[in-house]
Amino acid sequence: MESPNLEFEYGDSDTLTAELSELYSYTEEPEFALNRDYFEEDFRSHARGRRWTGLTVDEQRAYVMRLLDALEVTDRDKRLKVARAILYLAQGVFDECDTEVDVLHWSRHNIFLLYDMGIFTALLELLSMEIDNNQACSSAVRKPAISLADSTELRVLLSIMYLMVETVRVLTEDDRPEWRAAREAFKNELGSPLYNGEPLALLLFTMVTKFCSMNAPHFPMKKVLLLLWKTVLLTLGGFEELQQMKVRARERLSLPPLPEDSIKVVRAMRAASPPASAMELIEQQQQADLLAPLVKQDSLDTYNERDPFKNDDARDEDEDPEDTDSGIEGEVDPLDRDVIIQPPPPPPPLRPPTEKVNFPKGLPWAPKVREKDIEHFLETSRNKFIGFTLGSDTETLVGLPRPIHESVKTLKQHKYVSVSEIQIKREEELLQCPLSLGEEEVEETPAEILYVGMLPNLSQYVIALLKLLLAAAPTSKAKTDSINILADVLPEEMPITVLQSMKLGIDVNRHKEIIVKAISALLLLLLKHFKLNHVYQFEIVSQHLVFANCIPLILKFFNQNIMSYISAKNSICVLDFPHCAVHEMPELTAESLEAGDSNQFCWRNLFSCINLLRILNKLTKWKHSRTMMLVVFKSAPILKRALKVKQAMMQLYVLKLLKIQTKYLGRQWRKSNMKTMSAIYQKVRHRLNDDWAYGNDIDARPWDFQAEECALRESIEKFNGRRYDKNKNGDFAPVDNCLQSVLGQRVELPEDFHYSYEMWLEREVFSQPIQWEGLLQDP
Repeated sequence: MESPNLEFEYGDSDTLTAELSELYSYTEEPEFALNRDYFEEDFRSHARGRRWTGLTVDEQRAYVMRLLDALEVTDRDKRLKVARAILYLAQGVFDECDTEVDVLHWSRHNIFLLYDMGIFTALLELLSMEIDNNQACSSAVRKPAISLADSTELRVLLSIMYLMVETVRVLTEDDRPEWRAAREAFKNELGSPLYNGEPLALLLFTMVTKFCSMNAPHFPMKKVLLLLWKTVLLTLGGFEELQQMKVRARERLSLPPLPEDSIKVVRAMRAASPPASAMELIEQQQQADLLAPLVKQDSLDTYNERDPFKNDDARDEDEDPEDTDSGIEGEVDPLDRDVIIQPPPPPPPLRPPTEKVNFPKGLPWAPKVREKDIEHFLETSRNKFIGFTLGSDTETLVGLPRPIHESVKTLKQHKYVSVSEIQIKREEELLQCPLSLGEEEVEETPAEILYVGMLPNLSQYVIALLKLLLAAAPTSKAKTDSINILADVLPEEMPITVLQSMKLGIDVNRHKEIIVKAISALLLLLLKHFKLNHVYQFEIVSQHLVFANCIPLILKFFNQNIMSYISAKNSICVLDFPHCAVHEMPELTAESLEAGDSNQFCWRNLFSCINLLRILNKLTKWKHSRTMMLVVFKSAPILKRALKVKQAMMQLYVLKLLKIQTKYLGRQWRKSNMKTMSAIYQKVRHRLNDDWAYGNDIDARPWDFQAEECALRESIEKFNGRRYDKNKNGDFAPVDNCLQSVLGQRVELPEDFHYSYEMWLEREVFSQPIQWEGLLQDP
């Protein structure tokens, strides 16, 4: 009944081979041979009878130079042939290779050569021309059905650029020093506003919005999104780099170091057994009737949990009275029992013993306390014992009993000040004293450059990404009015045989999964980098996401059979690049299509799920109004089903989302879900005076969604106005009060002034009596 532990390692991306193979649809497979033919046709005339792999580096450079010149012809078809030849080089001249390793080796060699010769810049110019090609856009808009053929030029250009970005991004141990230098140069080039005054990521964002506004339905969206994600990943940095940047930022602000490295802690975690579903409960009940003497021992393992789909308030008539009382307060938690109480020797287990989870003693995370929490604690204590408060004073403990002193000491030991809190405080100071504190020096980090570029159209970018995510989600029904994201997967001739239909079906599902993967990873990276760069940059992106219905969209995504999504086999190994380019293609049959790979889970789908959960956590953390949205949208049963996936990192983010709303779900829910409560206690970080498990302060906090979001929006607008508004500080602009320089300025006068200035002089100057004596009198 239980799924096994998933041996999944979360990272910035999958293996290089997997990431390269996901660039191509299976319907694009015939184009590999086309690229090779165009290359060989041209190469034969240049280097008679020789092979690319046999040339010296100088000869290779000379040939690439020749291709670069040929890219600048006006004839579209000739340009496309040259671009295909370049793509064949970037793909690793697979016809001259015997193994996949050789293909990757030559691909890497050729890509650094192409970059060195300036191919990337030439491709960007061609890409800009294709984006602005109104003729192609208008003919695509008029077409009833769009296929691969409509996006040929764009696909070739984006493929070369993606191969270059992804290959340069991944570091290998045997990279030459000049390659490492080239990587840094490429990274800086992509992140700085070199292309028409904006970074590459902005050009790609423009493509996304143009596609979503139905103005360019032929854009190959999957390739655009993959290139956008990898560009942001290379220029801003991945999760490990983020962690290092966070450490450096804390050092700069003289904050104590992080209590632990979160990446390492999560990697060391073990998955917990998921809560039982209603079906499993019935089966356990039947087993219990057969194996009466064993039932008590088994209940140490399995907390009987209720059906997530039933109304939380209604009791189950057929539930066993012992089950309903399984969460007796004050009793030792069953997940902890094997650590504390040594039970008698167990009878033969009902499950394989390998599934038993042994938690380490002690908790994985150091507890944290915010400054606000200490203030709140002292305020309540002073009110209780002295009868008045001292505002935000956390030092004075006069008149408070000894245990309160001890509590405050413990709270202060675990006090954690985040970079965001410092940034918010600094922002308040800058708004209060704009003159004395002067101009703020903003460091031109890649994240800052990207934010400044995105700011004017930020809401459009966010809405476009969410539209694409909705169209690619497996729970979405195919509506006629929704955007068609399959332009770069559908062949010109639709399939005739059952086999072709099966292959296209797998291809379409895989295509959608890859889009979800790219968007979820991109959004998470943007949120994390903007949060570190400045908390209000993060807040504006997250507020746009919330207003564009991101929270219900992610919940809708998880409202499916998540186990079958994670173990989906939407891939045909023999058609994946570089395998299909090197090996002879076997005859495809229905059996070989259904076989899929032998992995117990699909890496990209598990990666997408974790990313979406992390985004949901980022949006709701410390936001009371958004936590209430989780409650209102009935997310608890959806999230509880996601716990079935036995992967520690995914479970951690689900448990975090359950923890923040536990106090609002009612006592009955908590009582029936003690195993989940227990897992939250063991896996999620503790906030020392957070009573998440009891819900004592519910009545005290009315839910005013608008007030909270409006206050946040006001702070964001003040921040953006102060930092990025061109006409800022109008009240404090210096005034020129020197008579000569003021009179000496040239004033632009309207044209009609020349015709009427005499009347103006008569009316305003000559007819007005001037009392010169008045100027001499002392006021």
